[in-house]
Amino acid sequence: MAHLTEDKNFRLPLSVRPRRYAPTLTLDLEARAFTGVQTIELELEKPTDEIILHAIALKMGEVLYRTQDGRICVCNNVRVVPESETVVLRFPEELPAGAGALDVTWTGRFTEGLRGLYMAGKVAATQFEAADARRLFPCFDEPAFKARWALTVQVPAGLTALSNGRLEREESDGHMRKLYFQETEVLSSYLVALVVGPLVGTVEETVEGIPVRTWALPEKAHLTRFGQDAALAALPRLQAYFGLPYAFGKVDQVGIPDFEAGAMENAGLITYREIALLLDPATAPLSVQKRVAEVVTHELAHQWFGNWVTMVWWDDLWLNEAFATWMAYKIVDQWKPEWRVWLDFDAGKAAALHLDALRSTHPIRGEVRNAHEAGESFDLITYEKGGAVLRMIEGFLGEDAFREGMRQYMRKHARANAVADDLWRALANASSQPVLELANAWIGQNGYPLVSVSLEGRTVKLTQQRYYSEPGVKSNERWPVPMVLRYADAGGVREQRVLLRESHAEVKLEGTGEVKWLVANASSTGFYRVQYDARTLEHLSASVDALEPSERISLLADQWALARSGQATLEAFLDLAGRFGHEEDDAVLDELVGRLAYVENRLVDGEDQERFRQWVEKLLGAGLEKLGWDPAPGETDRVKLRRAALVRAIGGVARSRKALAEARPRVERALNGDTSALEPNLLDVAVSMVAREGDKALYEKLLEKMPVEPDPATQRRYLLAITAFEDPRLADAAQKLFFTEKVKMQDVATFLTGLMGNRTGRDAWWAEKQKRWKDVLARTGAAPMLLRRVVESLGALRERKQLDEVRKLLTAHPVEEAKQAMSQTLEKLEQDVMLRERALPEVRAWLQKQK
Repeated sequence: MAHLTEDKNFRLPLSVRPRRYAPTLTLDLEARAFTGVQTIELELEKPTDEIILHAIALKMGEVLYRTQDGRICVCNNVRVVPESETVVLRFPEELPAGAGALDVTWTGRFTEGLRGLYMAGKVAATQFEAADARRLFPCFDEPAFKARWALTVQVPAGLTALSNGRLEREESDGHMRKLYFQETEVLSSYLVALVVGPLVGTVEETVEGIPVRTWALPEKAHLTRFGQDAALAALPRLQAYFGLPYAFGKVDQVGIPDFEAGAMENAGLITYREIALLLDPATAPLSVQKRVAEVVTHELAHQWFGNWVTMVWWDDLWLNEAFATWMAYKIVDQWKPEWRVWLDFDAGKAAALHLDALRSTHPIRGEVRNAHEAGESFDLITYEKGGAVLRMIEGFLGEDAFREGMRQYMRKHARANAVADDLWRALANASSQPVLELANAWIGQNGYPLVSVSLEGRTVKLTQQRYYSEPGVKSNERWPVPMVLRYADAGGVREQRVLLRESHAEVKLEGTGEVKWLVANASSTGFYRVQYDARTLEHLSASVDALEPSERISLLADQWALARSGQATLEAFLDLAGRFGHEEDDAVLDELVGRLAYVENRLVDGEDQERFRQWVEKLLGAGLEKLGWDPAPGETDRVKLRRAALVRAIGGVARSRKALAEARPRVERALNGDTSALEPNLLDVAVSMVAREGDKALYEKLLEKMPVEPDPATQRRYLLAITAFEDPRLADAAQKLFFTEKVKMQDVATFLTGLMGNRTGRDAWWAEKQKRWKDVLARTGAAPMLLRRVVESLGALRERKQLDEVRKLLTAHPVEEAKQAMSQTLEKLEQDVMLRERALPEVRAWLQKQK
């Protein structure tokens, strides 16, 4: 049997199962080393002479097995199998079926990257998902092997130590503390966690019987209140939604100074990148506050969906993540309805629509053969498309039936593992709708439909085909498309539901009189794009103010997508954009400004670029003039965000000299500590536009402030501003900074993306990046999410020659952990280059027609 372990796709046999782990770890933070001893209580289905555990880079000591009747059997052969990251423990005789206990001792070292047990500045922290518990414990490191964990750790005196369970008792000899943590509920190994360091916590607060604390380094303790409040708001709402009490005893939330992902849902001990947890509400932009609330709620939703009911294997990872993504917005929207977070959800969905229009996309649920492939699944398709499909299904079934189905699923699979079809069956049972057909078509199939719509009288003709962003690609795939049509006629505004199963359908609209306008994706809850015939589009464009903000966003986004794929002209898109000059909704403005920024950055050069900037300033400048830069007393968040979008348009895209002259002294005052100089929502854009044209003194000031800044959002603002300087000498200095410890490992991809976006520095940086590709990759510590983003940063290049160079680089030096990202980035870049070549003359001709 042991030879099977030579395969990297090896899966543990189900005949040996853990029931309880009791590990004791002794950590030496100075030497970055640990020793471990543990008893694993096991259940053997049949007699065996070997037990296989996962382990990476652990030096095994004595191993013995104790049978139920008290016999001791000493392991006489430990075989390490690097290919499958396992150790095969052989015994001189067969171990009997039934219960028994495995005693193991081992030693190991902290991991150098951001996985396993590693040092994040002064804090030792664990990150085990997908499969890195095996770097700290010899264990059954697959999600289906759930067991109880009773952890004991020895750490230097004076440090805080946190784990999944509450601290039950401790012993101290003055130098070391021995901490005994309460035994957990059954958990998969990837949800076990340990954090040790000089941390301070908020006062413990209890909500519906659940104690909650939020932790940070002492110099950041003043930034914990908002994250604490978000958890206190989310927990009761989640308990109410699921109809199930929280299962893990307490909630500790910890800001980790160097962290690969946004956060990790370890049961009862949630770890976060500091920017996703810590902020000062007095100075934090609203986008940062919303992001923290959403991440906190996402991780808490996982305590039910993922931790209480867990996927069997990583091919259902999407179910964990998509559900938590969708649920977080639902709960935050209940807590802060004025934030309109569903519009932020739509922004995430838009990014997934962009990725899913490529040939190199993947289905939401795809085959995952091993833990390394699981690491590639943490992307926009898994999170955002998955979440959008759940929302679309909920919109079709209705909220009450959907929630009842969720509750049935949670009750039936409590403490256990489940697969996607278990959820669909529960939803079908609760709604009496064809959920399996609907869900599996969307989960198992790549891509999404483009629905073409034409209206004649009260008859709507619908056709569907798959949408590809590459011009000219056709396919015959079909989906069951749950559509909600919204339209205005003599009787007012109405909605009508349609399930479009075939490639063509005709729908008679209910009601009377002339149909004034028709939206074929009401409230933008569907995961598809819409192409209207010319007359329907004209009526819609003329009635744009009657549409919901989400529908106006979709109208712009779909027209842009049609222009990208060659199914509409860029001229038609720019004409539509020109109708949004008086737009007052901040979310719609964000969409508009994002598209205009793309045109300015990629589709115009030289004089055309200058003309286009003038057109943008003319289109939106009056809106900023009217608002001014300073908030009026009692001004709403909506107005503040509108101002920020307009400053991005005028200062960021149009590069207005007047806006720069306004921003420069304000940024200087803000850097000197004047909090009234800039309304918080203007800080990111103002600092970035001033840095772009900044001098050496400003560069050095930002470089000096960045490492000592306690607020993570401010620190990130300075980090990105350092990459923005367009003075060639300062751009060069920023590039050299990349290879130093001044840029934390967690920030290398962000910093790299900033450098790739720098117009004067980009070519020199690209030449350097090709030469030092191995060094660039080494800066990520082989963290899969960071590697993916490093590859994606290559998409900032613009010319065909650079596309050829990217292809050559990735062929000669592929990034094995980011295969999907490589093919997606190459495909996207090729389309961007083709669009640029096609668009340059088309946009020039359009600009010449503008007054």
